[in-house]
Amino acid sequence: MANFKLLFLLFFICTSGLMAKDYTKKREVRVFIDQMVKQHKFNRSELNRLFSHTKFQKKALAIYVPSLRPKVKASKKVHKKQGSWDTYEKIFLKESKVTKGVSYMHKHRNTLAKAYQKYGVQPEYIIAIIGIESHYGVNRGKFPVFDILTTLAFEKNRRKRFYKSELKAFLLMTRREKVNPKNVMGSYAGAIGLGQFMPSNYKTFVVDFNKDGKKQMNHPSDAIGSIAYYLKRHNWRKREPVATRVTYPGTRYRGKKTGYKHKYNRASLKGITPKNKFNYRDKVHLIKLKRTSYDELWYGTKNFYTITRYNHSNYYAMAVYQLAQRIKSKYQKTYGKSLR
Repeated sequence: MANFKLLFLLFFICTSGLMAKDYTKKREVRVFIDQMVKQHKFNRSELNRLFSHTKFQKKALAIYVPSLRPKVKASKKVHKKQGSWDTYEKIFLKESKVTKGVSYMHKHRNTLAKAYQKYGVQPEYIIAIIGIESHYGVNRGKFPVFDILTTLAFEKNRRKRFYKSELKAFLLMTRREKVNPKNVMGSYAGAIGLGQFMPSNYKTFVVDFNKDGKKQMNHPSDAIGSIAYYLKRHNWRKREPVATRVTYPGTRYRGKKTGYKHKYNRASLKGITPKNKFNYRDKVHLIKLKRTSYDELWYGTKNFYTITRYNHSNYYAMAVYQLAQRIKSKYQKTYGKSLR
């Protein structure tokens, strides 16, 4: 699942040539191969072949190593600074994404209804996640996942340990699913499929929803079922709200700490009132969205927190919520009914 902050960095990184590299010359790679052979019974010759013909992924490494990024000349133009939520909204909540989401929902309505019946996750949230993660399958990633993970696991960067673990999970996953590791494409971070699952999520959360004997996040049925299952496993509550906008005194909120890491009894939030009817009695999170000239403030529920387990970002969860609501509304207007 992609990290939103890193997504923005991609706008400043140019596509660079890929250099073939023999990673078996690195001692830590040879140690890794030894471990995979001894602990997981991999074929040593096959691993040596894979790691000796790896394309160094400079573009992905540049996300974590600023010195690898091309220098960008400063513009002389003075632009009015936008609020961070204004920027997110333009990218992830544009009308074309809503329209395409409605079509995608209708196309896969039977699978979505099955997932709702089994896991209790409303269809619009599953579709919104697929829309944000891969634009409904259009942007699943064009990077070779094995090469990406190898580069990030064995080149110096602050997340080496994480990517080494993901590389291990990836090799185990491709062996289980009988897939050539060199043929799997994904994001600049190694995320795969319609829902952009990292390899470590496959064994636990990917389900064979269409019962064809394979777990494939590039297949709509498996992706829909897996996203629903992921949310359910992270305590999604059926028929409970996700968020609601609230009012507060002033235009910039500087009261209590905001974000999914903090939750409050509503009685303690003096001067904050839901703008619409809100039947929810548990503790809430205060979610602040920075606009150019003011802050939007929202209550986030347990289901809002659950969405942040998919991607640890308040803005990500709010983008999923708002896109889901817009898709649901347009679907009802287009087809005259809700998909439940």
